Amino acid sequence: MSKLVVLNIGEGSFEYGFPVILQIGDEEARPCVEVTGKLPPAPELPLYYSRWQSSYCMLGFCTRLSAKAIKTDNASLIADCNNNAETLQEKFNDWLQAKEFREIQNRWREELSTSDEIRVILQTKNRGLQHLPWHLWELLGCYPKAEIALSAPAYKPPKKASSTQKKVKILAILGNSEDIDVQADKALLKQLSNADVTFLVEPERKALTDQLWEQPWDILFFAGHSEGETEQIKVNQTDSLTIDELKYALQKAVEGGLKLAILNSCQGLGLARNLADLEIPQTILMRELVPDRVAQEFLKYFLTAFSQGKSLYLSVRAARERLQAIEDEFPCATWLPTIFQHPAAVPPMWKPASSFGLAKLLLTSLVVTASLVGVRHLGLLQAWELKAFDQMLQVRSTVLPEDPDDRILLVEITDKDIEAQKNRGEVLGDQSISDSSLVHLLDVLERYHPRAIGLDLTRSTKQVSAQVIQRFSQTSNLIGVCKSSSGAYDPNGFPPPQGIPRERAGFADAVEDPDGVFRRQLLLMAQDGEPPCPTNFSFSAKLAFRYLKARGIEPEFTPDGHLKLGGTIFKFLSIAPGGYQRVDLRGGQILLNYRSEQVASIPLTEVLEEQPSLANAIKGRIVLIGVTHQRTTDTWMTPYIQGDKPQIVPGVLLQAQQVSHILSAVLDNRPLLQAWVWWVEIAWIGGWAFVGGVLIWQLRSPLYKVLGIVASSSILYSICFGFFTQGVWVPIVPSGMALILTAGSIAAYQVHVQKSTLFKQKVAS
Repeated sequence: MSKLVVLNIGEGSFEYGFPVILQIGDEEARPCVEVTGKLPPAPELPLYYSRWQSSYCMLGFCTRLSAKAIKTDNASLIADCNNNAETLQEKFNDWLQAKEFREIQNRWREELSTSDEIRVILQTKNRGLQHLPWHLWELLGCYPKAEIALSAPAYKPPKKASSTQKKVKILAILGNSEDIDVQADKALLKQLSNADVTFLVEPERKALTDQLWEQPWDILFFAGHSEGETEQIKVNQTDSLTIDELKYALQKAVEGGLKLAILNSCQGLGLARNLADLEIPQTILMRELVPDRVAQEFLKYFLTAFSQGKSLYLSVRAARERLQAIEDEFPCATWLPTIFQHPAAVPPMWKPASSFGLAKLLLTSLVVTASLVGVRHLGLLQAWELKAFDQMLQVRSTVLPEDPDDRILLVEITDKDIEAQKNRGEVLGDQSISDSSLVHLLDVLERYHPRAIGLDLTRSTKQVSAQVIQRFSQTSNLIGVCKSSSGAYDPNGFPPPQGIPRERAGFADAVEDPDGVFRRQLLLMAQDGEPPCPTNFSFSAKLAFRYLKARGIEPEFTPDGHLKLGGTIFKFLSIAPGGYQRVDLRGGQILLNYRSEQVASIPLTEVLEEQPSLANAIKGRIVLIGVTHQRTTDTWMTPYIQGDKPQIVPGVLLQAQQVSHILSAVLDNRPLLQAWVWWVEIAWIGGWAFVGGVLIWQLRSPLYKVLGIVASSSILYSICFGFFTQGVWVPIVPSGMALILTAGSIAAYQVHVQKSTLFKQKVAS
């Protein structure tokens, strides 16, 4: 998380101390914490700073000050500088450990995490405080993603200027280069990708101001000599300019979107203060005399980090810390780089260098989409998509539970019912219900006036008694079951029970998926020749038709050949619907929109005993008769999970699901599950591929990229689940893969570009 910390040090002095206000809050938000404290008197601290500064200046490096420097190899001077630096650092941190300041530090530790990215702004107009090495504050060292900047305590609201430029525009002023190598700075700037750099080499004053007036700039860069005491920059061999002499041109540049000034020259604090008065949002400067090589190394490290998308503050910190490697040659090099900023301005971010534009994004999305559509067409995603279908059903049953369908009652024949018949001396043979119990059952049911009776039982033609045949023929609302022959799997099938005419028979044929799960409902199919099952409609459809007929609803067919019941059209599956690829879709098949709750049931024995509650349970309902005992082989896998295994149910319960499916769609407007047409699915997959690409293309932080993909995946699932509850099976698996694969492809490309850029920079350096 990004945090903003403001340390406001008010009017005071080293002789009498300073009042301090600490404010902490989220970036770009009002502070939520404010603590007051005090820094005690420390009259000796400016003296320690002065000693260090004097010893540092005596080193005599070739610097970017205006005068020629005297080179020295005096090891004693280097040692003296280091000793004075250590003393200043020690005394400075002792001062910050004072009792009066302790509440500030304690509250800081309470509110901020070491994992936070923290911008610390030190607001003070005391120049002595501005010169102290705040980056060496021990507390700041505990936070690896924190960096401190200087700021004036009084300020105006920053001017807001939007930039529509695709590249970062840099105006690079290469001033008086006597005894220093500004060409190295130029070479570093030239290597930047996604940047449009204009170089002004030792320009005349008018040429410089014309550029500031006439074009919008994002970054103003100066390399050359500067004077700290007079606060001037040497733009060429003869001319020196103060910031005030460029006032109006710089104000125009700020209005045009100038966000950052980089002063790669000596003693830039005074220049930075003057730039801040002109409301330039951020300035990076060198606070003391800067050796030429230190200036070049810092610029190289800073531009590398900043141009790769790291924040301005962390880029400065990273570049400053890397200068430690040359402090054996250039003592206190890490003390020099400093940020001076407008306290209300948000630091700019550099869009990472990338040649990846919209055209390549669209091409990548198209390639990923085409690849996934091809893989999907081959059926390689079918298993995953069917599992996703099952998971949607499972979640829906939890989030949106439904009541059992009270239009259906199941009379189940259990193990106890079979034992009860045997105990009564009834002959069962290989049947689950004896002829006498079956006739008795139908007699009882008929007395309570069910709308329809579905007999989901097979009976051997050799074992059917005349009494049963007669009862079947007399029960006009009785629907029997039969099965068509189906090749080697079931070459014979079986006919409807004797006594039940073909118009009261329905086929029990079913289609299961390659994984054995029942997801499709077969409503009708054509019969060839003299089939054992002489009907075109399924058992469940015949029962539903019987129930709906009492409501005045008769089956019809649309001109396209789809089944119509009342105002509901059952559109049959065709041409690889949803996640299905290369499956047999012959006949009239639809997706089965399961209910999570099974229908009410009553054991056979209780019906035969004619319990008092039977009248309310049976009247006007569809009564299904079937076996649920443990020995039945008529079982099917459903999309649901029971324990940790797929749910397996008796066939009669599956018939109840199918009957309920038809009735609920016609009478309750419960949605039928359907898939989009193929071209809509392809557009949907392509759209999510584009989303994944845009996220990686536009987001800079790796963390934000990951969070963006996670959030988009969650949104995708939520949308797909929302569609599913309304009866639309949306391709979530290929669209999710498109999102991730496109994002991964572009991320890999960006990493490749960054590595190539780093390699080129290393070679160049």
